[in-house]
Amino acid sequence: MAQHRSLRAAAKLGGKRNVLKRFERVEILKKRGQWKDGDRITGLRKTKPDV
Repeated sequence: MAQHRSLRAAAKLGGKRNVLKRFERVEILKKRGQWKDGDRITGLRKTKPDV
């Protein structure tokens, strides 16, 4: 069964995301020294992705 062409185009889009997952934000904050083990996982500060 063939895939619909509108779905095929969407799968190839791999652009830059401007929203990070929680674990990605924690990794960035750890690198910057702004988060340590034991801190709350909710209410994280805003972070920009590393380029």
